[in-house]
This record gives sequence, structure tokens and C-alpha cells, in this order.
Amino acid sequence: MTTFDERARVHAFRDDALGEHDAVGLAAAIRRGEVSAAEAARDAAERVRAVEAQLNAVQAHIDAPAYAHTAAAAGAAFAGVPTFVKDNTDYAGLPTGHGSAAFRPRPARRHAPFARQFLSSGVTVLGKTRLPEFGFSPSTEYEGAEPVRNPWHTGHSAGGSSGGSAALVAAGAVPIAHANDGGGSIRIPAACCGLVGLKPTRGRVVANAQSRQLPLDIVSDGIVSRSVRDAAAFLAAAETYWHNPKLPPLGRVEGPSNRRLRIGFLLDSPNGVRSDEATREAVTQTVATLQRLGHTVEPVELTVDPRFTEDFLTYWGMLSFLLGVTGRTLGADFDRRRMDGLSRGLREAYLDGWRRTPGVLRRLKRTTQAYAASFRGLDLVLSPVLAHTTPRLGHLSPAVPYQALIERILAYVAFTPVNNVVGTPSISLPAPSATQDGLPVGVMFSGRPGGERKLLELAFELEADRPFRRIQDR
Repeated sequence: MTTFDERARVHAFRDDALGEHDAVGLAAAIRRGEVSAAEAARDAAERVRAVEAQLNAVQAHIDAPAYAHTAAAAGAAFAGVPTFVKDNTDYAGLPTGHGSAAFRPRPARRHAPFARQFLSSGVTVLGKTRLPEFGFSPSTEYEGAEPVRNPWHTGHSAGGSSGGSAALVAAGAVPIAHANDGGGSIRIPAACCGLVGLKPTRGRVVANAQSRQLPLDIVSDGIVSRSVRDAAAFLAAAETYWHNPKLPPLGRVEGPSNRRLRIGFLLDSPNGVRSDEATREAVTQTVATLQRLGHTVEPVELTVDPRFTEDFLTYWGMLSFLLGVTGRTLGADFDRRRMDGLSRGLREAYLDGWRRTPGVLRRLKRTTQAYAASFRGLDLVLSPVLAHTTPRLGHLSPAVPYQALIERILAYVAFTPVNNVVGTPSISLPAPSATQDGLPVGVMFSGRPGGERKLLELAFELEADRPFRRIQDR
């Protein structure tokens, strides 16, 4: 393992089968016979062992991972690429713990629908990654266990809820990892860890069973990656497995477009939260880059109902309440009293105001019209991912008293939830700038429903213009 500051930066890049490949590059090397899927899995497992003591990103390992040997799998986009599945998604034979100490998980009997879609890309699953309890927190921290640490600076959060996946990918342990997003949980850890994180349009990938039962499906599955082409290749592979006929086909996006876009930008969130200076600087630098590249960029106001934040918090609380009611389906010993402070606080707050639920749902569903109106005449909207830069561990711990914690969360997660409610695609990209501690800062582009192609083409252009910072570079 190579590190620059043992107390701060941790990575696993080395001269082995994985090298500095992204997933597309590693899959190509495997197809050419330069390395084997078995060698890639072995070396990835070694990389994980090298950084896991510092990062605490892994929930479960597979002792003997199965890699693709069939001719059909050999032609898949990511054939032989080692990866991890987030621990809120069933993978046959492994327990699904949802980051919770409220029950003892049992091994899943079968793969979840999205896990099957992900496996169709040819990946080799090495295990499962950690998340905060039930994915509610934007930081992967626990009341009674070590947090997941950011490989760029181990004293800081790796984000959440896909924090374990982001930490492993940023550290170079694996090229890509599964992530999902119900309020920013792909884009937040991508921003914290200097990665690409695309939340697809609602319905772009197969939905999980729990989402289909909710009055408003806010969760989308995807990956976190170190390159734009991996994000594009994942969506193309997912579409090969299953295409939603209600959405325009995406196909394989392989680079920038010559088309110049009209892009709106905002620095502060629709709910009135002001971004910190480092975050504002990341957005304004990106605006200057876009203008230099020939795009038209102009300020925009994203208008949502003034009650949006309160309504989304109520919906969040409803999910915690439902988990407390139905938790025995997860484990016979489920005890909602053992849920962490954030989950308990969300549930109790919901119970105080549950009668507002019908109005909350109506208003959240009407956000679609407000979002569409804000996009008139625009192709994309640029904003921060988060209102301030990555906090130190402990700031968002579930051990913080609920009222103080929820105020901190709302002052941090001020941009991402709108896309979950509306169901629109949104991508987090690393900004060229960094914090004084060297931590990444993310910027976010959001599009119209089914508009992943424009997001990816622009992301390719920005990546080519100024390659993303790499953790292995001094």
C-alpha cells in the first residue's frame, strides 16, 4: 500500500492486474488476455485487505468469488471486473444488514432484481459494502461501530449512504461499486470521495421490490466510478439487460457531443441554504469552464414549494416508521428500539405529524411541474452537490441529539433530494478545486427525465478538458 500521509490519505494503487485501470480498461485487458478474471479478483481482494483497516468500508466478503467463464459473459461490458454490492441489496448467500444493529440478518435466498441486472454486465462480486442505517444518513457513521472513512482524509466522512462503495472505489481497491440514491446517496459520496456518481432517471434500471410498494419511488440504483466512461458503460450494459419502453433508449455514450448547450446554474439551494465559499468557488470555476468551451450559461432559479424540505423530511420519517412496523420481515429478532438515533428521531417526528401525509404526498408529486417550469429554455442545470464541503467524522454521527443532527443534515443535503422526488437524472462530478485539506468538492448537473445522454456527453467533455484529480498523485 502507498500512502502520502498515514493519518490522512490512503490508497491501494499498485503494479498488479488492476493497475490504474478503470472498469472499461480492465475489462478490455481481460478480453485481450493480458490478465485473467481470477487474477483481477485476487488482486482486488489484496487491495481491499490493504486499506480496509483504515477505511472500514466492507460489510461482508465472499471467500471464493465466482467470475464469469461463459462465452456470453465474456462479451459483457465489465466481464471479470471485481466489484462490491451495497448492503441494502440482496445477493444470494450473503446477509443483507441495511447498516442496522436492530436485527440479525440472514443470508439472502436469491439475488435482488437489480443485483441480477448488475451481474449481467459480467462483474465479479467480492462482497458487500457498508451503509448508514437504512441509508437515511448522508454520512456512513454508527452509534456503536467504527465509521467508514474517506480515503482522501481519514478524519472526514466518505458520505452516505453509499459511503462504503465510494471509499473502496476512490482508494483504488475496485474500479466500480454498486450504489443507490434515495435522496443523494450516489451523488453525495461521489462528491465527498472525488468520484463520478450518476443517479439515473426513475425507471431507467429495474426497481427493487420495496420501491414499487411506496406511494412515491425515490430510489434509483447505479454505480460510483472514477471515470465518466464507466458510468456510461454501466448504463449501456444495464439497458442491454432490460430497457424501459417508457424511456428513450440511451445506447452507448462514448464521448462529448459537438452540440453546445444552454445551462442554468445556481449557487444556493431552492430551500434557502447558502453554500460555503469553497463550494461556491467550485461552481463558479465550472461556469467559467463551460463558457470557455462555448456553452451558454446563465443564472436560474429552481422554484419549489416552500414546504419542500419539510415535506421530504416527513416522507423520510414515514419510511423510518414503516421500517419499524415491518422490520420483522428483515429478521425475526428485529427490535425497533435498537434502531439508531437518526432512525428513531425520524420515526418519532413522523408520528407527531402523520396526519399531514396526504398533503405531503400531493405537494411532493407536484414538484414535477415546478421542476419542468424551471427548465424552460435550458438543457441542464448546474449546482453544488452539497451546501458545504465534507465534514469531519462525528459532525453527522447518529449519536448527535436528533434535533441538532437533523438541522446539520438539512444544512448539508440541500440540493440532491429534488431529483429523487421528480425522478430526473443527475450526475456528480469532481470539481478541479479542492478544500484546504485536499478533499474533493463535487458539482452537480441535472437534466430532464430520460436525459442521461446530455449529462454524460457534457461529463465526458469536462473530464477531457481537465482530467479529474487522482488520489495516487502527489
